[in-house]
Amino acid sequence: MTDHRKLAVELFNHTWELLDNNQRTPDQNEEMIHAAHASRYHWGIAGTVKNHARGEWQIARVYAASGRFAESEHYADLYLRACKDNEFDDWDLPFAHEGLARAFAKTKKDASLLHLIEARQLGEKIAEEDDKQWLFTNLNEIAAMIDGT
Repeated sequence: MTDHRKLAVELFNHTWELLDNNQRTPDQNEEMIHAAHASRYHWGIAGTVKNHARGEWQIARVYAASGRFAESEHYADLYLRACKDNEFDDWDLPFAHEGLARAFAKTKKDASLLHLIEARQLGEKIAEEDDKQWLFTNLNEIAAMIDGT
């Protein structure tokens, strides 16, 4: 019998390994996209609503990292809607805005800035310092993308 939870976790982690590689080939970008979608598929079977939503965020992230911003926007929006419809952890909603800020950074800079500001404001309320720091590290990266540096 298929262990969907195990596959979801393994694919999620594999996706992050690919995301962390700043020298990805086009083939690795495609592999990363497929792995993120496959992880989300398995979370859809074995996970919670929170797992599903976070899978959407990871898909948004890989599309942005691959320069496919329209797709990134779509999945970041799915995560934002899930965050608004559910009570997740204190860092989920700020990261939903981070996802949209990232999706818009190269194509809709005004929208990106609005989501960046919202993410920063919401991020101040994150209780766990490591989670807050991870958010702000990502937001600073997006701000640099917007500025073109």
